[in-house]
Amino acid sequence: MRSANSIKNAIIAIITNMLTIFIGFFAQKVFIHTLGNEYLGINSLFNNILSMLSIIELGIGSAIIYNLYKPIAENDKEKIKSLMLFYKISYRIIALIVFILGVCLIPFLKNIVGEIQIHESIILIYLLFLCDTVVSYLLSYKRSVLYANQKTYITNVVHIAYIVLMNLCQIVILYTTKNFILYLLVKIVFRILENVVITLIANKSFPYLKEKNVEKISNELKRNIKIKVKGLMYHKIGGYVVLGTDNIIISKFFGIVTVGLYSNYNLIINAVNNLFSQVFSSITASVGNLLICNDENKSYQTFRRMLFLNSWIYAFVTAGILCIIEPFIILWIGEQYLLKRMVLIVLVINCYIQGMRKTSNTFKEAAGIFYQDRYVPLVESIINIIASIIFLKLFGLSGVFMGTITSSLILFFYSYPIYVYEPLFKRKYVNFILEHLYYLIITIFSVSITYIIINTIVIENVLVQLIVNTVIVVIVPNLIYFLIFRKKDEFIYYKDIVKNILNKINNKKNEKS
Repeated sequence: MRSANSIKNAIIAIITNMLTIFIGFFAQKVFIHTLGNEYLGINSLFNNILSMLSIIELGIGSAIIYNLYKPIAENDKEKIKSLMLFYKISYRIIALIVFILGVCLIPFLKNIVGEIQIHESIILIYLLFLCDTVVSYLLSYKRSVLYANQKTYITNVVHIAYIVLMNLCQIVILYTTKNFILYLLVKIVFRILENVVITLIANKSFPYLKEKNVEKISNELKRNIKIKVKGLMYHKIGGYVVLGTDNIIISKFFGIVTVGLYSNYNLIINAVNNLFSQVFSSITASVGNLLICNDENKSYQTFRRMLFLNSWIYAFVTAGILCIIEPFIILWIGEQYLLKRMVLIVLVINCYIQGMRKTSNTFKEAAGIFYQDRYVPLVESIINIIASIIFLKLFGLSGVFMGTITSSLILFFYSYPIYVYEPLFKRKYVNFILEHLYYLIITIFSVSITYIIINTIVIENVLVQLIVNTVIVVIVPNLIYFLIFRKKDEFIYYKDIVKNILNKINNKKNEKS
Protein backbone atom coordinates (compact mmCIF):
# COMPACT_ATOMS: atom_id res chain seq x y z
CA MET A 1 0.00 0.00 0.00
CA ARG A 2 2.86 2.37 0.87
CA SER A 3 4.57 1.72 -2.49
CA ALA A 4 1.31 2.15 -4.43
CA ASN A 5 0.56 5.50 -2.77
CA SER A 6 4.14 6.68 -3.21
CA ILE A 7 4.15 5.80 -6.92
CA LYS A 8 0.76 7.43 -7.49
CA ASN A 9 1.85 10.58 -5.65
CA ALA A 10 5.15 10.70 -7.53
CA ILE A 11 3.63 10.19 -11.00
CA ILE A 12 0.95 12.85 -10.50
CA ALA A 13 3.53 15.20 -8.97
CA ILE A 14 5.92 14.82 -11.91
CA ILE A 15 3.17 15.34 -14.51
CA THR A 16 1.78 18.42 -12.76
CA ASN A 17 5.26 19.86 -12.28
CA MET A 18 6.14 19.38 -15.95
CA LEU A 19 3.05 21.40 -16.86
CA THR A 20 3.98 24.00 -14.22
CA ILE A 21 7.50 24.29 -15.65
CA PHE A 22 6.24 24.79 -19.22
CA ILE A 23 3.73 27.44 -18.14
CA GLY A 24 6.28 29.10 -15.84
CA PHE A 25 8.84 29.53 -18.64
CA PHE A 26 6.27 30.98 -21.00
CA ALA A 27 4.94 33.34 -18.31
CA GLN A 28 8.50 34.47 -17.43
CA LYS A 29 9.24 35.24 -21.08
CA VAL A 30 6.07 37.32 -21.36
CA PHE A 31 6.95 39.07 -18.08
CA ILE A 32 10.46 40.00 -19.28
CA HIS A 33 9.33 41.26 -22.68
CA THR A 34 6.39 43.29 -21.33
CA LEU A 35 7.81 44.67 -18.06
CA GLY A 36 11.61 44.26 -18.27
CA ASN A 37 14.51 43.34 -16.00
CA GLU A 38 13.84 45.86 -13.21
CA TYR A 39 10.38 44.44 -12.53
CA LEU A 40 11.83 40.94 -12.75
CA GLY A 41 14.45 41.86 -10.15
CA ILE A 42 11.81 43.41 -7.86
CA ASN A 43 9.62 40.32 -8.26
CA SER A 44 12.50 38.02 -7.23
CA LEU A 45 13.71 40.27 -4.41
CA PHE A 46 10.29 40.70 -2.78
CA ASN A 47 9.64 36.97 -3.02
CA ASN A 48 12.91 36.53 -1.11
CA ILE A 49 12.02 39.09 1.54
CA LEU A 50 8.59 37.56 2.10
CA SER A 51 10.08 34.09 2.34
CA MET A 52 12.16 35.53 5.19
CA LEU A 53 8.95 36.51 7.00
CA SER A 54 7.67 32.97 6.45
CA ILE A 55 10.25 31.89 9.04
CA ILE A 56 7.56 32.92 11.56
CA GLU A 57 5.73 29.70 10.64
CA LEU A 58 8.54 27.97 12.58
CA GLY A 59 7.76 24.59 11.03
CA ILE A 60 4.46 24.12 12.87
CA GLY A 61 3.07 22.49 9.72
CA SER A 62 5.87 19.90 9.56
CA ALA A 63 5.56 19.15 13.29
CA ILE A 64 1.80 18.61 13.04
CA ILE A 65 2.08 16.45 9.89
CA TYR A 66 4.59 14.26 11.75
CA ASN A 67 2.13 13.94 14.67
CA LEU A 68 -0.69 13.05 12.25
CA TYR A 69 1.00 9.86 10.97
CA LYS A 70 0.18 7.74 14.01
CA PRO A 71 -3.48 8.82 14.58
CA ILE A 72 -4.15 8.38 10.85
CA ALA A 73 -2.64 4.88 10.93
CA GLU A 74 -4.82 4.10 13.98
CA ASN A 75 -7.88 5.94 12.58
CA ASP A 76 -8.03 8.09 15.74
CA LYS A 77 -10.46 10.74 14.45
CA GLU A 78 -10.66 12.68 17.70
CA LYS A 79 -6.90 13.20 17.85
CA ILE A 80 -6.82 14.20 14.16
CA LYS A 81 -9.58 16.77 14.78
CA SER A 82 -7.70 18.16 17.79
CA LEU A 83 -4.47 18.52 15.80
CA MET A 84 -6.26 20.22 12.91
CA LEU A 85 -7.94 22.74 15.26
CA PHE A 86 -4.57 23.53 16.81
CA TYR A 87 -3.12 23.92 13.31
CA LYS A 88 -5.94 26.28 12.28
CA ILE A 89 -5.51 28.56 15.31
CA SER A 90 -1.71 28.56 14.97
CA TYR A 91 -1.83 29.55 11.29
CA ARG A 92 -4.22 32.43 11.94
CA ILE A 93 -1.88 33.79 14.61
CA ILE A 94 1.08 33.35 12.22
CA ALA A 95 -0.77 35.21 9.43
CA LEU A 96 -1.34 38.17 11.79
CA ILE A 97 2.30 38.24 12.96
CA VAL A 98 3.62 38.02 9.38
CA PHE A 99 1.40 40.96 8.36
CA ILE A 100 2.54 43.13 11.30
CA LEU A 101 6.24 42.37 10.74
CA GLY A 102 5.82 42.87 6.99
CA VAL A 103 4.40 46.35 7.55
CA CYS A 104 7.31 47.14 9.89
CA LEU A 105 9.76 46.52 7.01
CA ILE A 106 8.22 49.22 4.78
CA PRO A 107 10.55 52.08 5.97
CA PHE A 108 13.61 50.00 4.93
CA LEU A 109 12.43 49.10 1.40
CA LYS A 110 14.32 51.87 -0.43
CA ASN A 111 17.62 50.82 1.15
CA ILE A 112 17.07 47.18 0.18
CA VAL A 113 15.85 47.81 -3.39
CA GLY A 114 18.24 50.66 -4.28
CA GLU A 115 17.76 53.02 -7.24
CA ILE A 116 15.02 51.92 -9.64
CA GLN A 117 12.97 53.53 -12.39
CA ILE A 118 9.39 52.25 -12.33
CA HIS A 119 6.02 54.02 -12.44
CA GLU A 120 4.21 52.21 -9.63
CA SER A 121 4.63 52.80 -5.91
CA ILE A 122 7.20 50.38 -4.51
CA ILE A 123 5.26 50.33 -1.22
CA LEU A 124 2.02 49.31 -2.95
CA ILE A 125 3.83 46.53 -4.84
CA TYR A 126 5.37 45.28 -1.59
CA LEU A 127 2.00 45.35 0.23
CA LEU A 128 0.47 43.17 -2.51
CA PHE A 129 3.31 40.66 -2.10
CA LEU A 130 2.69 40.77 1.66
CA CYS A 131 -1.05 40.15 1.21
CA ASP A 132 -0.33 37.14 -1.00
CA THR A 133 1.91 35.67 1.71
CA VAL A 134 -0.65 36.31 4.48
CA VAL A 135 -3.46 34.77 2.41
CA SER A 136 -1.35 31.62 1.91
CA TYR A 137 -1.77 30.85 5.64
CA LEU A 138 -5.55 31.12 5.65
CA LEU A 139 -7.49 27.90 4.92
CA SER A 140 -4.35 26.14 3.64
CA TYR A 141 -3.87 24.15 6.86
CA LYS A 142 -6.19 21.36 5.64
CA ARG A 143 -3.61 20.34 3.04
CA SER A 144 -1.79 18.60 5.87
CA VAL A 145 -4.46 15.94 6.42
CA LEU A 146 -4.36 15.02 2.72
CA TYR A 147 -0.56 14.96 2.79
CA ALA A 148 -0.35 12.80 5.92
CA ASN A 149 -2.92 10.40 4.40
CA GLN A 150 -0.53 9.87 1.44
CA LYS A 151 -2.90 11.74 -0.89
CA THR A 152 -0.45 14.39 -2.07
CA TYR A 153 -1.59 13.76 -5.66
CA ILE A 154 -4.91 15.49 -4.86
CA THR A 155 -3.25 18.74 -3.76
CA ASN A 156 -0.91 18.52 -6.77
CA VAL A 157 -3.84 18.32 -9.21
CA VAL A 158 -5.50 21.34 -7.57
CA HIS A 159 -2.20 23.22 -7.60
CA ILE A 160 -1.62 22.69 -11.32
CA ALA A 161 -5.15 23.97 -12.04
CA TYR A 162 -4.31 27.05 -9.93
CA ILE A 163 -0.99 27.56 -11.77
CA VAL A 164 -2.52 27.18 -15.25
CA LEU A 165 -5.49 29.49 -14.68
CA MET A 166 -3.49 32.09 -12.76
CA ASN A 167 -0.73 32.27 -15.37
CA LEU A 168 -3.18 32.47 -18.25
CA CYS A 169 -4.91 35.42 -16.60
CA GLN A 170 -1.60 37.09 -15.78
CA ILE A 171 -0.34 36.64 -19.36
CA VAL A 172 -3.50 38.21 -20.76
CA ILE A 173 -3.12 41.15 -18.34
CA LEU A 174 0.56 41.66 -19.24
CA TYR A 175 -0.14 41.61 -22.99
CA THR A 176 -3.18 43.88 -22.80
CA THR A 177 -2.28 46.33 -19.99
CA LYS A 178 1.37 45.79 -18.97
CA ASN A 179 0.09 46.55 -15.46
CA PHE A 180 2.18 44.99 -12.68
CA ILE A 181 -0.42 45.84 -10.00
CA LEU A 182 -3.19 43.89 -11.80
CA TYR A 183 -0.68 41.06 -12.33
CA LEU A 184 -0.17 40.81 -8.55
CA LEU A 185 -3.89 41.10 -7.73
CA VAL A 186 -4.63 38.10 -9.96
CA LYS A 187 -2.11 36.05 -7.97
CA ILE A 188 -3.84 36.89 -4.68
CA VAL A 189 -7.31 36.02 -6.03
CA PHE A 190 -6.18 32.63 -7.34
CA ARG A 191 -4.27 31.89 -4.13
CA ILE A 192 -7.55 32.29 -2.21
CA LEU A 193 -9.44 30.10 -4.71
CA GLU A 194 -6.83 27.31 -4.46
CA ASN A 195 -7.04 27.24 -0.67
CA VAL A 196 -10.85 27.19 -0.74
CA VAL A 197 -10.91 24.26 -3.20
CA ILE A 198 -8.43 22.21 -1.12
CA THR A 199 -10.47 22.93 2.02
CA LEU A 200 -13.66 21.70 0.32
CA ILE A 201 -11.91 18.52 -0.89
CA ALA A 202 -10.49 17.82 2.59
CA ASN A 203 -13.92 18.35 4.17
CA LYS A 204 -15.54 15.99 1.68
CA SER A 205 -12.84 13.31 2.05
CA PHE A 206 -12.83 13.55 5.85
CA PRO A 207 -16.29 14.80 6.94
CA TYR A 208 -15.42 14.55 10.63
CA LEU A 209 -13.12 17.59 10.19
CA LYS A 210 -16.27 19.76 10.03
CA GLU A 211 -17.53 18.58 13.42
CA LYS A 212 -17.77 21.27 16.09
CA ASN A 213 -17.19 19.09 19.14
CA VAL A 214 -13.41 19.17 19.08
CA GLU A 215 -11.26 18.66 22.17
CA LYS A 216 -8.09 20.63 22.72
CA ILE A 217 -4.87 18.70 22.18
CA SER A 218 -3.38 17.14 25.29
CA ASN A 219 -0.62 18.90 27.19
CA GLU A 220 1.73 16.04 26.39
CA LEU A 221 1.09 16.36 22.64
CA LYS A 222 1.40 20.14 22.87
CA ARG A 223 4.79 19.73 24.58
CA ASN A 224 5.85 17.32 21.83
CA ILE A 225 4.87 19.83 19.13
CA LYS A 226 6.61 22.68 20.99
CA ILE A 227 9.85 20.69 21.18
CA LYS A 228 9.75 19.97 17.45
CA VAL A 229 8.79 23.56 16.64
CA LYS A 230 11.73 24.83 18.70
CA GLY A 231 14.02 22.64 16.63
CA LEU A 232 12.32 23.61 13.37
CA MET A 233 12.63 27.30 14.22
CA TYR A 234 16.41 27.04 13.93
CA HIS A 235 16.07 25.04 10.69
CA LYS A 236 13.72 27.63 9.20
CA ILE A 237 16.09 30.49 10.04
CA GLY A 238 19.16 28.58 8.86
CA GLY A 239 17.41 27.37 5.71
CA TYR A 240 16.37 30.88 4.77
CA VAL A 241 19.82 32.36 5.36
CA VAL A 242 21.53 29.59 3.36
CA LEU A 243 19.10 29.37 0.45
CA GLY A 244 17.02 32.54 0.63
CA THR A 245 19.43 35.45 1.05
CA ASP A 246 21.21 35.16 -2.31
CA ASN A 247 18.94 37.70 -4.01
CA ILE A 248 19.34 40.21 -1.16
CA ILE A 249 23.16 39.89 -1.25
CA ILE A 250 23.18 40.13 -5.08
CA SER A 251 20.89 43.20 -4.98
CA LYS A 252 23.13 44.91 -2.43
CA PHE A 253 26.47 44.19 -4.13
CA PHE A 254 25.58 43.81 -7.85
CA GLY A 255 22.25 45.65 -8.33
CA ILE A 256 18.60 44.78 -9.03
CA VAL A 257 19.21 44.02 -12.74
CA THR A 258 21.69 41.25 -11.82
CA VAL A 259 19.00 39.82 -9.53
CA GLY A 260 16.76 39.65 -12.60
CA LEU A 261 19.44 37.87 -14.67
CA TYR A 262 20.11 35.35 -11.91
CA SER A 263 16.36 34.77 -11.43
CA ASN A 264 16.18 33.26 -14.94
CA TYR A 265 18.83 30.66 -14.06
CA ASN A 266 17.18 30.14 -10.69
CA LEU A 267 13.80 29.60 -12.35
CA ILE A 268 15.23 26.83 -14.56
CA ILE A 269 17.21 25.14 -11.77
CA ASN A 270 14.29 25.34 -9.32
CA ALA A 271 11.90 24.03 -11.97
CA VAL A 272 14.06 20.96 -12.58
CA ASN A 273 14.71 20.57 -8.85
CA ASN A 274 11.02 20.79 -7.99
CA LEU A 275 10.16 18.29 -10.69
CA PHE A 276 12.36 15.60 -9.20
CA SER A 277 11.87 16.70 -5.60
CA GLN A 278 8.28 15.56 -5.92
CA VAL A 279 9.55 11.97 -6.04
CA PHE A 280 10.92 12.40 -2.52
CA SER A 281 8.19 14.61 -1.04
CA SER A 282 5.61 12.15 -2.36
CA ILE A 283 7.08 9.33 -0.30
CA THR A 284 7.78 11.22 2.96
CA ALA A 285 4.44 10.15 4.41
CA SER A 286 5.14 6.54 3.38
CA VAL A 287 8.57 6.68 5.05
CA GLY A 288 6.92 8.09 8.17
CA ASN A 289 4.52 5.17 8.12
CA LEU A 290 7.45 2.76 7.66
CA LEU A 291 9.44 4.21 10.59
CA ILE A 292 6.52 3.61 12.95
CA CYS A 293 7.26 -0.13 12.53
CA ASN A 294 10.77 0.36 14.07
CA ASP A 295 12.40 -2.08 11.63
CA GLU A 296 15.98 -0.77 11.28
CA ASN A 297 17.00 -3.20 8.52
CA LYS A 298 13.95 -2.49 6.39
CA SER A 299 14.34 1.26 6.94
CA TYR A 300 18.02 1.12 5.94
CA GLN A 301 17.20 -0.94 2.85
CA THR A 302 14.67 1.73 1.84
CA PHE A 303 17.28 4.44 2.52
CA ARG A 304 19.85 2.71 0.27
CA ARG A 305 17.33 2.35 -2.55
CA MET A 306 16.30 5.98 -2.25
CA LEU A 307 19.92 7.17 -2.16
CA PHE A 308 20.66 5.21 -5.35
CA LEU A 309 17.65 6.80 -7.09
CA ASN A 310 18.63 10.19 -5.66
CA SER A 311 22.13 9.89 -7.12
CA TRP A 312 20.92 8.74 -10.55
CA ILE A 313 18.41 11.58 -10.75
CA TYR A 314 20.93 14.27 -9.80
CA ALA A 315 23.67 12.92 -12.05
CA PHE A 316 21.16 13.37 -14.88
CA VAL A 317 19.95 16.75 -13.55
CA THR A 318 23.43 18.26 -13.14
CA ALA A 319 24.51 17.04 -16.58
CA GLY A 320 21.33 18.51 -18.06
CA ILE A 321 21.68 21.92 -16.41
CA LEU A 322 25.37 22.21 -17.30
CA CYS A 323 24.91 21.23 -20.95
CA ILE A 324 21.44 22.54 -21.84
CA ILE A 325 20.79 25.74 -19.88
CA GLU A 326 22.82 28.16 -22.05
CA PRO A 327 21.37 27.26 -25.48
CA PHE A 328 17.94 27.10 -23.82
CA ILE A 329 18.25 30.65 -22.41
CA ILE A 330 19.45 31.98 -25.79
CA LEU A 331 16.38 30.50 -27.50
CA TRP A 332 14.02 31.36 -24.66
CA ILE A 333 14.80 35.03 -23.93
CA GLY A 334 18.06 35.94 -25.73
CA GLU A 335 21.86 35.73 -25.48
CA GLN A 336 22.00 39.01 -23.51
CA TYR A 337 20.52 37.18 -20.49
CA LEU A 338 23.46 34.76 -20.13
CA LEU A 339 25.71 34.88 -17.07
CA LYS A 340 29.41 33.90 -17.06
CA ARG A 341 30.22 30.19 -17.46
CA MET A 342 31.93 30.16 -14.03
CA VAL A 343 28.64 31.22 -12.41
CA LEU A 344 26.87 28.34 -14.17
CA ILE A 345 29.44 25.76 -13.02
CA VAL A 346 29.13 26.90 -9.40
CA LEU A 347 25.31 26.84 -9.65
CA VAL A 348 25.49 23.27 -10.99
CA ILE A 349 27.71 22.14 -8.09
CA ASN A 350 25.32 23.81 -5.64
CA CYS A 351 22.35 22.13 -7.33
CA TYR A 352 23.98 18.70 -6.92
CA ILE A 353 24.77 19.27 -3.24
CA GLN A 354 21.23 20.50 -2.50
CA GLY A 355 19.78 17.62 -4.53
CA MET A 356 21.75 14.91 -2.73
CA ARG A 357 20.22 16.09 0.56
CA LYS A 358 16.82 14.75 -0.50
CA THR A 359 17.12 11.19 0.82
CA SER A 360 18.52 12.07 4.25
CA ASN A 361 16.10 14.97 4.57
CA THR A 362 13.12 12.73 3.72
CA PHE A 363 14.04 10.36 6.56
CA LYS A 364 14.82 13.26 8.87
CA GLU A 365 11.37 14.83 8.36
CA ALA A 366 9.53 11.51 8.44
CA ALA A 367 11.25 10.61 11.74
CA GLY A 368 10.52 14.02 13.23
CA ILE A 369 14.20 14.78 13.87
CA PHE A 370 13.92 18.54 14.28
CA TYR A 371 15.10 19.35 17.80
CA GLN A 372 18.28 17.27 18.13
CA ASP A 373 20.25 19.20 15.48
CA ARG A 374 18.62 22.58 16.11
CA TYR A 375 21.89 24.54 16.36
CA VAL A 376 23.41 23.19 13.15
CA PRO A 377 21.40 25.52 10.82
CA LEU A 378 22.55 28.57 12.80
CA VAL A 379 26.21 27.61 12.35
CA GLU A 380 25.46 26.85 8.70
CA SER A 381 23.83 30.26 8.15
CA ILE A 382 26.69 32.19 9.83
CA ILE A 383 29.25 30.37 7.68
CA ASN A 384 27.10 31.03 4.58
CA ILE A 385 26.94 34.82 5.05
CA ILE A 386 30.63 35.20 5.96
CA ALA A 387 31.81 32.87 3.15
CA SER A 388 29.50 34.48 0.55
CA ILE A 389 30.78 37.99 1.30
CA ILE A 390 34.45 36.87 1.31
CA PHE A 391 34.07 34.83 -1.91
CA LEU A 392 32.12 37.51 -3.79
CA LYS A 393 35.02 39.91 -3.16
CA LEU A 394 37.38 37.32 -4.67
CA PHE A 395 35.26 35.70 -7.42
CA GLY A 396 32.40 38.11 -8.12
CA LEU A 397 28.85 36.80 -8.54
CA SER A 398 29.87 33.12 -8.44
CA GLY A 399 31.33 33.75 -4.97
CA VAL A 400 27.83 34.25 -3.55
CA PHE A 401 26.96 30.65 -4.41
CA MET A 402 30.36 29.34 -3.29
CA GLY A 403 29.38 30.52 0.18
CA THR A 404 26.18 28.47 -0.03
CA ILE A 405 28.16 25.40 -1.12
CA THR A 406 30.66 25.79 1.74
CA SER A 407 27.96 26.04 4.40
CA SER A 408 25.84 23.21 2.95
CA LEU A 409 28.67 20.71 3.38
CA ILE A 410 28.11 20.85 7.16
CA LEU A 411 24.95 18.77 6.68
CA PHE A 412 26.86 16.05 4.84
CA PHE A 413 29.86 15.88 7.14
CA TYR A 414 28.08 16.37 10.46
CA SER A 415 24.30 16.73 10.74
CA TYR A 416 22.93 13.93 8.54
CA PRO A 417 25.35 11.18 9.62
CA ILE A 418 25.18 12.06 13.34
CA TYR A 419 21.45 12.81 13.73
CA VAL A 420 19.80 10.75 10.99
CA TYR A 421 22.00 7.94 9.70
CA GLU A 422 23.45 6.61 12.98
CA PRO A 423 20.29 6.81 15.17
CA LEU A 424 17.81 5.44 12.59
CA PHE A 425 19.92 2.68 11.03
CA LYS A 426 22.56 2.01 13.72
CA ARG A 427 25.27 2.36 11.09
CA LYS A 428 28.72 3.96 11.40
CA TYR A 429 29.53 7.53 10.39
CA VAL A 430 32.21 6.36 7.94
CA ASN A 431 29.65 4.26 6.02
CA PHE A 432 27.54 7.36 5.37
CA ILE A 433 30.54 9.26 4.00
CA LEU A 434 31.70 6.33 1.84
CA GLU A 435 28.22 5.78 0.36
CA HIS A 436 27.94 9.44 -0.68
CA LEU A 437 31.54 9.56 -1.91
CA TYR A 438 30.87 6.49 -4.07
CA TYR A 439 27.93 8.16 -5.78
CA LEU A 440 29.81 11.47 -6.08
CA ILE A 441 32.64 9.78 -8.03
CA ILE A 442 30.16 8.12 -10.42
CA THR A 443 28.33 11.44 -10.89
CA ILE A 444 31.54 13.34 -11.65
CA PHE A 445 32.51 10.65 -14.15
CA SER A 446 29.14 10.60 -15.93
CA VAL A 447 28.74 14.41 -16.02
CA SER A 448 32.34 14.90 -17.24
CA ILE A 449 31.94 12.38 -20.08
CA THR A 450 28.66 14.06 -21.11
CA TYR A 451 30.22 17.53 -21.04
CA ILE A 452 33.29 16.43 -23.05
CA ILE A 453 31.12 14.83 -25.77
CA ILE A 454 28.91 17.92 -26.05
CA ASN A 455 31.90 20.26 -26.32
CA THR A 456 33.25 18.28 -29.27
CA ILE A 457 30.01 18.89 -31.19
CA VAL A 458 29.67 22.61 -31.94
CA ILE A 459 26.73 23.65 -34.17
CA GLU A 460 26.01 27.22 -35.27
CA ASN A 461 22.22 26.79 -35.19
CA VAL A 462 21.22 27.20 -31.52
CA LEU A 463 18.01 25.16 -31.83
CA VAL A 464 19.87 22.21 -33.40
CA GLN A 465 22.60 22.54 -30.73
CA LEU A 466 19.94 22.41 -28.00
CA ILE A 467 18.34 19.31 -29.51
CA VAL A 468 21.71 17.54 -29.90
CA ASN A 469 22.75 18.46 -26.34
CA THR A 470 19.42 17.20 -24.98
CA VAL A 471 19.73 13.85 -26.78
CA ILE A 472 23.29 13.37 -25.48
CA VAL A 473 22.27 14.31 -21.92
CA VAL A 474 19.36 11.86 -21.99
CA ILE A 475 21.55 9.02 -23.27
CA VAL A 476 25.06 9.31 -21.78
CA PRO A 477 24.65 9.74 -17.97
CA ASN A 478 21.69 7.34 -17.89
CA LEU A 479 23.58 4.74 -19.93
CA ILE A 480 26.60 5.00 -17.61
CA TYR A 481 24.39 4.49 -14.54
CA PHE A 482 22.62 1.58 -16.21
CA LEU A 483 25.89 -0.17 -17.09
CA ILE A 484 27.27 0.29 -13.57
CA PHE A 485 24.15 -0.68 -11.61
CA ARG A 486 22.20 -3.06 -13.89
CA LYS A 487 23.02 -6.09 -11.70
CA LYS A 488 22.79 -4.31 -8.33
CA ASP A 489 19.94 -4.90 -5.88
CA GLU A 490 18.87 -1.23 -5.96
CA PHE A 491 18.40 -1.19 -9.74
CA ILE A 492 16.64 -4.58 -9.78
CA TYR A 493 14.19 -3.30 -7.13
CA TYR A 494 13.04 -0.39 -9.31
CA LYS A 495 13.08 -2.55 -12.44
CA ASP A 496 10.66 -4.98 -10.73
CA ILE A 497 8.36 -2.11 -9.73
CA VAL A 498 8.21 -0.90 -13.35
CA LYS A 499 7.56 -4.49 -14.54
CA ASN A 500 4.71 -4.90 -12.05
CA ILE A 501 3.11 -1.62 -13.13
CA LEU A 502 3.35 -2.58 -16.82
CA ASN A 503 1.91 -6.06 -16.07
CA LYS A 504 -1.04 -4.50 -14.24
CA ILE A 505 -1.68 -2.15 -17.16
CA ASN A 506 -1.53 -5.06 -19.63
CA ASN A 507 -3.86 -7.16 -17.46
CA LYS A 508 -6.39 -4.35 -17.31
CA LYS A 509 -6.22 -3.98 -21.11
CA ASN A 510 -6.73 -7.72 -21.56
CA GLU A 511 -9.72 -7.71 -19.18
CA LYS A 512 -11.37 -4.91 -21.14
CA SER A 513 -10.74 -6.63 -24.50
